[in-house]
Amino acid sequence: MGFIQAAVGAISGTLADQWIDFLIPPDNVPQTAVVFPAVMKGQNAGRGSNIRHSENIITNGSKIVVPEGMGLLTFQDGRITNLVAEAGGYVFSDDDQQAKSLFTGGGFLSSTVQSSWERFKYGGQPGVQHLAFYVNLKEIPNNRFGTQGPIYWDDRYLGTQAGAVTRGSYTLKVVDPILFAKSLLPAAYISQNAGIFDLSAVDNPVSEQLFNEVVGSLAAAFSRYTNDVERGNRISKIQGDALGFAQSLSAVVEENYHWTDERGLSIHAAALLAIEYDAPTAKLLEDVQKADALSGGRGDSFLRQSAARGIQAAGETGGGDGLAFMGMGMNAAGGALGGLMQNQPGQQQPPQQGAAQPAAEAAAPSAADQIREAKAMLDEGLITQEDFDALKRKALGL
Repeated sequence: MGFIQAAVGAISGTLADQWIDFLIPPDNVPQTAVVFPAVMKGQNAGRGSNIRHSENIITNGSKIVVPEGMGLLTFQDGRITNLVAEAGGYVFSDDDQQAKSLFTGGGFLSSTVQSSWERFKYGGQPGVQHLAFYVNLKEIPNNRFGTQGPIYWDDRYLGTQAGAVTRGSYTLKVVDPILFAKSLLPAAYISQNAGIFDLSAVDNPVSEQLFNEVVGSLAAAFSRYTNDVERGNRISKIQGDALGFAQSLSAVVEENYHWTDERGLSIHAAALLAIEYDAPTAKLLEDVQKADALSGGRGDSFLRQSAARGIQAAGETGGGDGLAFMGMGMNAAGGALGGLMQNQPGQQQPPQQGAAQPAAEAAAPSAADQIREAKAMLDEGLITQEDFDALKRKALGL
């Protein structure tokens, strides 16, 4: 019992002329439909006319077309009797020894299909009638997800916990029609005169369950992405890396819910439409952005500007303790501003260890040199006019 392959690929006009009536998918099946019944197409008014038979029943000698991107499942008494996942024309036979019950499409399906077939195939004496259904093997789009409140994950790059509200969408693929039919497909959709099983339907319980499982996996998927060294550990890249995010999300969903191994589904692609970070995370990302902008030469300029402002603040308050932090990693500013630091009013510089005091005094730049350095920083835009005037007054001892 099984199918005999009459033609591979698209059905030719000659074959369609020979087949007075045969079964095909219904018209106008939505892209989000997963399973739908086969319908009869007849030739009583010339090739291409449709006869809308509601009964998706096949018997010995029935002819059926499997289009590209679709599979065919047949059932008897709720048990799977045949799977066809290769495009072409087929004739159903319950007595031909050459008939096959399993066409896997040359490896286009999951490796689990063969074991699923052995596990769930019909084991009794075949009857005369079977129910025929098509399975969508293409990407199934527009599966949306979103969070009402923030999700939190440990972000390795930021070095702390991060949080955000997010929304997006993903595409599904049925990689094992047998597992999908046995584990997720409600019984009402594998009966005579069944309707179309559409994941976008508002009252679809399977769609709601998948939505909850994806949302429940988002925090772990974000953490997996940001802690993946190969991706640079940057959450800011995730919106532009649809493939990388899909891989992270799919891996987490598989670990937690076993979509592929137990349900015959996989997440093929995913995209984040929006990420709204909570206030602490947004502030951290702003600091990271500043740090990136100030890397290299721009960082040296920033330190010189900070040094100048620190000197001015110390002079205004009459104290020098606030300048202590500038002694670390500020060679660029230290050389230009060392003389200004030594001329703070009321401040006496201690002698350098291992060096004579006169040598240290001789090394101090003159007031003119100090003013020239400050003017150079003013011209570079590192300090304001007020900063320059204050530094000039200090250099002149005013």
